[in-house]
Amino acid sequence: MATIWFVLVAFMLTAYVVLDGFDLGAGVLHLGIARTDAERRLVLRSIGPVWDGNEVWLLAAGGTLYYAFPVLYASSLSGFYLSINMVLWLLMLRAVGIEFRAHLESKVWWDFFDGAFCLSSALLSLFFGVALGNVIRGVPLRPDGSFFEPLWTDFGVGTENGILDWFTLCCGLLALIALTVHGAAWVALKTEGPVQERARRAATLLFAPLLVLAAFTLFAALWLRPQLLDNYRQHWLWGAIIPIAVAASLLALVVNLRRGRDRAAFLASCVFLIAMLSGVAFALHPRLLPASTLDAYSLTIHNAASGAYSLKYGVYWWSAGMAIAVGYFVFIYWMFRGKARLGPGGHGY
Repeated sequence: MATIWFVLVAFMLTAYVVLDGFDLGAGVLHLGIARTDAERRLVLRSIGPVWDGNEVWLLAAGGTLYYAFPVLYASSLSGFYLSINMVLWLLMLRAVGIEFRAHLESKVWWDFFDGAFCLSSALLSLFFGVALGNVIRGVPLRPDGSFFEPLWTDFGVGTENGILDWFTLCCGLLALIALTVHGAAWVALKTEGPVQERARRAATLLFAPLLVLAAFTLFAALWLRPQLLDNYRQHWLWGAIIPIAVAASLLALVVNLRRGRDRAAFLASCVFLIAMLSGVAFALHPRLLPASTLDAYSLTIHNAASGAYSLKYGVYWWSAGMAIAVGYFVFIYWMFRGKARLGPGGHGY
């Protein structure tokens, strides 16, 4: 049952990255691809009906983590206390940037909240990548499962690491570029005219940096933690699917961007993010949070999970809740299908 809950948590975090990822990417590009007030409103209209709902997946993933792996939840919240508070403030700033923009008819007001939306989206994308980098690299866990990381130490990778070092920053930059490309593909899908053309151009220009940084980060991760390949060696058939999916999605992304096939390009970006995150989860299992101090201190699905009874019967309640949530999201995305166009009402106008 612990493995099932590992998969469910990974699924929810992946759903959050894919869904809220294009919101974040649209925010990063907001000031670059939208030159006039009308164009900025159009970008906001493209995400307006869904952005707040997409963030629910992060809350649901946190709740699932608390239920299934409470030891990991407690250890992470204390160890990453500073960075979690920074993320919460950025989430609030981003929401304020979207919702407060239309409250006054003033260019200074609009520019301030447009800047807040863009900056918070970029920093969130970066911090989420840094967080994933910390999980891949490992944290200085003690024998009791606790740890604390300062924001940075000497930017080197060792046993007593800070949140920021050269590797986690590489992961953060990779996440920033990947989500920006993802957001550009979404904006191109949902808009028309100059904004659509600029979004396509941005995604195409960022493809080469995305490819280079993804390759570099992969080799860096394997150099720092060679054991990440253990599951790929033991289960080579399943492991082969992931790199094939990554390569195929990248190829499909660049081909469809150049041909102006926006829907196919966005779906390829979704597959790329899913494959990358699935690859990380596959490599980490059964570890939930590796230790940089001593591997025996790592939190795994065995020493961090709830009781067997809770895990067994919790699946039924989780399934019922997810059925409702998935039904709601299908309904919302269906209702707001098609191109975003300016008009009365909506979010951020």
